[in-house]
Amino acid sequence: MPYCEVSTLGTKIFYRTYGHGSTKVLLINGLAGTHKGWGPQIKGLAGTTEPNDEEGSPAAAVRRPDGCDEKGQPAGGIEVCCFDNRGVGWSSIPTNKSEYSTTIMAKDALALLDHLGWRKAHVFGHSMGSMIACKLAAIAPQRLLSLALLNATGGGFECFPRIDSQMMSLAFRFLRAKTPEQRAAVDLETHYTKEYLDESVGTSTRRKILHQEYVKAISSTGMQSSCGFEGQINACWTHKMTSKELDQIRTSGFLISVIHGRYDIIAQLYHARRLAEKLQPASRMVELHGGHLVSHERPDEVNQSLMDLIKASNAGIKPQDWSNLNDATSGWLVPGKPRTISRVYSRTNYLVTVYNLLSKLQLSFLYLVGIFVMFFEYVRNIIRKPARVTDWNNEVNQPIYTSYNSNCNF
Repeated sequence: MPYCEVSTLGTKIFYRTYGHGSTKVLLINGLAGTHKGWGPQIKGLAGTTEPNDEEGSPAAAVRRPDGCDEKGQPAGGIEVCCFDNRGVGWSSIPTNKSEYSTTIMAKDALALLDHLGWRKAHVFGHSMGSMIACKLAAIAPQRLLSLALLNATGGGFECFPRIDSQMMSLAFRFLRAKTPEQRAAVDLETHYTKEYLDESVGTSTRRKILHQEYVKAISSTGMQSSCGFEGQINACWTHKMTSKELDQIRTSGFLISVIHGRYDIIAQLYHARRLAEKLQPASRMVELHGGHLVSHERPDEVNQSLMDLIKASNAGIKPQDWSNLNDATSGWLVPGKPRTISRVYSRTNYLVTVYNLLSKLQLSFLYLVGIFVMFFEYVRNIIRKPARVTDWNNEVNQPIYTSYNSNCNF
């Protein structure tokens, strides 16, 4: 199996390559996911699902120079590399939480590019992988040909999904999942829309078929270890893109696609739109009918969007000709309408500020409500606690209950 050593501590990253050609694509997967999660994109981009390192594969014997075929001549086609992030799959699983951050994992990806001998590559990331891809683009923009961010979010508070009864139930079931079967059932509901899962496929449903596939995939690598999961969660929670980093990305000259499922319950669409706007004028927003794993639910549409990005980059399309966000609804400047856009932009900034404040207050509010409920229960238990008093007439100890006086101050 191919590994790339990425640190002096012995941390190794497991990777695989597929297909051949001068166009190089690096795929970065999300939280708790392995390289296998990119299956539909590997097939769509490289044209094969057979890894180059498979025993007996023609590519296993020799690593070809960047952009050359087996004779050392320029080659067409696409070569794809995907890998397991640290903390999952066949890659190393550091036990210290401090060894997990999107910056550290971006450096893992950069070390992998060096290991492969790829001077430049199209970098595509999904979910947490989009955070890592952003950090990679900020750290080494000269190594990117283009950037695709699928079901992206900005990290920190933006990692929190929409809080409702469905999400609370899924979170509870996820934490209690002890077997591949239990974990697979939760994953399906968080990754796909209900209508997609309920579609009939022959005599079965897509839910039943996918559940079997998920159980098989989870069983092949085992359940993710707690330290690996907690480390990756820490990376998402501490992720933040500074204004300087965002400026570095949007002014580096490569094209960007932000691709998102409209019904994603994990990474909210609003945050993806905001990120696309921050990366103007180099970004294009692509919204598709799907959930968090829109790359599986709508593979043909996602693959077409990725191919469009590759082709536009190869053709030297300018950022301003690539973006589809230059309209009044995005809050960005449209020539000839300075006053209108100024008002829209101000209103947009105001709403964004209010939303961010409410997002932060939401967690604080829930925390305070929890504290209040616990305090109320504690006081009620004290008030209702039986007190031993003496009935001097019967000279028998009898329990009585005190009552709460609303005029009392605690």
